[in-house]
Amino acid sequence: MSSENIATVTKMLESLPETTQTQLIEHLREYIASLQDELERDNLVSKTQHNLVQAARKAKQEIAEGKSQLMDYEQL
Repeated sequence: MSSENIATVTKMLESLPETTQTQLIEHLREYIASLQDELERDNLVSKTQHNLVQAARKAKQEIAEGKSQLMDYEQL
């Protein structure tokens, strides 16, 4: 973020009552943490997507060849 944007946000915060500033900062912390989690998930998916596609193709092939079995949920 540019220094100008940071200055604008700071001025906006400073114009609010202190209790509102505190509430807004807490919301921003939660929002940023959520964004970071989302970015981390996206990164993990992109790293493992090829493996997931390969596993799905293998499963589909084994089903077509009759090599698969129905899952018995009672054995889990």
